[in-house]
Amino acid sequence: MVKRRNCKGNPNCLVGIGEHIWLGEIDENSFHNIDDPNCERRKKNSFVGLTNLGATCYVNTFLQVWFLNLELRQALYLCPSTCSDYMLGDGIQEEKDYEPQTICEHLQYLFALLQNSNRRYIDPSGFVKALGLDTGQQQDAQEFSKLFMSLLEDTLSKQKNPDVRNIVQQQFCGEYAYVTVCNQCGRESKLLSKFYELELNIQGHKQLTDCISEFLKEEKLEGDNRYFCENCQSKQNATRKIRLLSLPCTLNLQLMRFVFDRQTGHKKKLNTYIGFSEILDMEPYVEHKGGSYVYELSAVLIHRGVSAYSGHYIAHVKDPQSGEWYKFNDEDIEKMEGKKLQLGIEEDLAEPSKSQTRKPKCGKGTHCSRNAYMLVYRLQTQEKPNTTVQVPAFLQELVDRDNSKFEEWCIEMAEMRKQSVDKGKAKHEEVKELYQRLPAGAEPYEFVSLEWLQKWLDESTPTKPIDNHACLCSHDKLHPDKISIMKRISEYAADIFYSRYGGGPRLTVKALCKECVVERCRILRLKNQLNEDYKTVNNLLKAAVKGNDGFWVGKSSLRSWRQLALEQLDEQDGDAEQSNGKMNGSTLNKDESKEERKEEEELNFNEDILCPHGELCISENERRLVSKEAWSKLQQYFPKAPEFPSYKECCSQCKILEREGEENEALHKMIANEQKTSLPNLFQDKNRPCLSNWPEDTDVLYIVSQFFVEEWRKFVRKPTRCSPVSSVGNSALLCPHGGLMFTFASMTKEDSKLIALIWPSEWQMIQKLFVVDHVIKITRIEVGDVNPSETQYISEPKLCPECREGLLCQQQRDLREYTQATIYVHKVVDNKKVMKDSAPELNVSSSETEEDKEEAKPDGEKDPDFNQSNGGTKRQKISHQNYIAYQKQVIRRSMRHRKVRGEKALLVSANQTLKELKIQIMHAFSVAPFDQNLSIDGKILSDDCATLGTLGVIPESVILLKADEPIADYAAMDDVMQVCMPEEGFKGTGLLGH
Repeated sequence: MVKRRNCKGNPNCLVGIGEHIWLGEIDENSFHNIDDPNCERRKKNSFVGLTNLGATCYVNTFLQVWFLNLELRQALYLCPSTCSDYMLGDGIQEEKDYEPQTICEHLQYLFALLQNSNRRYIDPSGFVKALGLDTGQQQDAQEFSKLFMSLLEDTLSKQKNPDVRNIVQQQFCGEYAYVTVCNQCGRESKLLSKFYELELNIQGHKQLTDCISEFLKEEKLEGDNRYFCENCQSKQNATRKIRLLSLPCTLNLQLMRFVFDRQTGHKKKLNTYIGFSEILDMEPYVEHKGGSYVYELSAVLIHRGVSAYSGHYIAHVKDPQSGEWYKFNDEDIEKMEGKKLQLGIEEDLAEPSKSQTRKPKCGKGTHCSRNAYMLVYRLQTQEKPNTTVQVPAFLQELVDRDNSKFEEWCIEMAEMRKQSVDKGKAKHEEVKELYQRLPAGAEPYEFVSLEWLQKWLDESTPTKPIDNHACLCSHDKLHPDKISIMKRISEYAADIFYSRYGGGPRLTVKALCKECVVERCRILRLKNQLNEDYKTVNNLLKAAVKGNDGFWVGKSSLRSWRQLALEQLDEQDGDAEQSNGKMNGSTLNKDESKEERKEEEELNFNEDILCPHGELCISENERRLVSKEAWSKLQQYFPKAPEFPSYKECCSQCKILEREGEENEALHKMIANEQKTSLPNLFQDKNRPCLSNWPEDTDVLYIVSQFFVEEWRKFVRKPTRCSPVSSVGNSALLCPHGGLMFTFASMTKEDSKLIALIWPSEWQMIQKLFVVDHVIKITRIEVGDVNPSETQYISEPKLCPECREGLLCQQQRDLREYTQATIYVHKVVDNKKVMKDSAPELNVSSSETEEDKEEAKPDGEKDPDFNQSNGGTKRQKISHQNYIAYQKQVIRRSMRHRKVRGEKALLVSANQTLKELKIQIMHAFSVAPFDQNLSIDGKILSDDCATLGTLGVIPESVILLKADEPIADYAAMDDVMQVCMPEEGFKGTGLLGH
């Protein structure tokens, strides 16, 4: 049996390191990954393909169809071009490439390359970019054809040459009339219309002629749909139909495979077979007989796939000069055998639908397809097609230049292939020579990295200098643990390697570090002994400690001492890799959980019972007495561990601090109880005064910030966890000028949640218990001599209008510029809110925003938005920015929305569009965007392109969702996403620019 695998850890094994690809005879093609440039060359008597830029196959198919329309190509060649500005004398500017400026110039240049390029395929990116098409999005091919023909006609209409100006009309334009005949008087009403393609309904039909007949069939106008006859001057029963008046040279028949499905609300593809013949006689369908109306099939455009929003487009086109059929599939072009159209393989590629019928039999000269979406027929003439469509001189010169570049590229690629072959042959000889001499045997040897040897044998990467530094120990010698990744080779081979590739350091027979070997053996002996000592210590811990012979050891250290010892031995071993938690196959104790190890990993042995002052901690729950014998065993592994005999006293400073802490807790409880007793109504929020319903028994009310009240209640409820509130920070309610920031009207409405109203009796008690920086009060004054006719309210200090206006502007700006804020969506049925859990929502937040989460502050730490200093009552100066920041915090608190059960909370930003929000709602409620009716505060949200900020959707808003008839099947939400995206169509492209 031949050995092929390399023995890991064996430095003498040199098998299976990559040598097999070099042994024996090797094909030259294996020395490079460069394809033969001649494969990119155009085949003789073939056409040139077009590169698919991502999802542009629908563009490529029409470009090939239009290129093989010789009359259109000839007319485009006659268009004047700005290329003359690009020319210098008799040649072309060499320093820059030609860039077409108009759609016609792009099409000219593309057609010239398709006609005379030496390349197998060309890149249409200039043309696609000029139209502004998205290369990554599949579009409706039929819509593209109509829009581009319209754009081309509009562009060519400005040309002076009539053969150019009228080419689109001559080739593609026909005329029909909508004819309405009154049944009463027989009057005919005609509406003339031009067409560039006939859009034929295929649903319910099997033959193309049936589709044409339905297009022209007579329609009865009766009942509510009666026709108003101008002759009768009344509504009358009538008939309406389309009459074909004239047909173009090139008849485009669009088979309407992509239709709107009312049940799902998006497009679908009809995968039904339609039969059509190669010869189509249109004389029975035109009004004026006697002309030549026999057409010959010249192109069939195919859509592979069952979905309207995916798949692939190809074209079968007949060469008008040779009469041969070709299949155009982007870069690949295939000639059909026997000058016959062959669609069978295209029909096999499509996936059958659930109700797919069998393919009908087709006679000679007829075909049937379930994927053809456009048929192109050319008018039969006795004249032979013009075979002399010459490329204009200026375009041919551009093509010649591109061909020269292509030839230069071919030569360059061929030279690179040759160089790769030469290098490969040389490397082949080197490997065959050296590999046989690699084994050292009894002769002098050296160590070389296995990784370097594998790269030396790797044909895909160039060989770099030898680098052995990663295998060295701290003594700059070969580490004993690294021998497993080294290979022992002969000194002869090593000399050649270092002479050819360089590098180092060279690791000879004396390179192995003896010091590391000795240390490694010592560590291994200790690791083996550790298992025995672990059992011994466990047995000693079971015995009771007698007298004062014991020692204090941390319980956490006892749980993990074996792992700590193992890690310490690994560190002494100098191993860079961390311990894996196992020792000789035995795992750690189960009680050593990951969380405990995470907390203890930064502590050395027995340091878990040290207090902050470096003494024995006062908590006896964290330590345990062990015997003198157990401590001696532990000390062998941790000689530097802190030692605490059983008679050692606890830290005196910690005892003092403990007593002080207990006294502080008692003091806090006493303060809280006193303040709670003094302000019972404020604590329980009972009988609070209200500005909108001013109490009769007082004319003065005082104001404090609601933030002060919340912080004070928090302390009174949990005095041992919070610091006492020492001052009333009313400066937060004032502007930098000392003026009040709220009007009386705002304090009764939107700002009512920012303030707390205080009775005069309560205010007197507050002044005794707290330091008050600013007194804010509201006074009621009756105006009038006898019968008071008006009540006024005066604040002290007075309102600052300038800062109040600035605050309102800032608030509005914040509401328009927010990011990642929470809004809520209610689904309603018959205008009633329902709690319906439909599907797991995406981007859903909890009911509490980040501002709701309180951070636990250490005792004594000051809240930056609340002044708790015990100094004088002088108001501290605050900047306007700080004030605004505080106001933002208070505003966020006041706007907090309590999410109820079943309500969907979504994270949104002010700059995202309504369409993006609808996609979020679709994931949350399984309602497609086109079925969503959204409203906020009675206002309908309908502009999908508008941002949420401009629509008035602010943080904590509640949006009502009313769904139209729901879509039954949402098993594949990705399909629904596909529905939403392509509906943009060609909006924003150059196709709509005209």
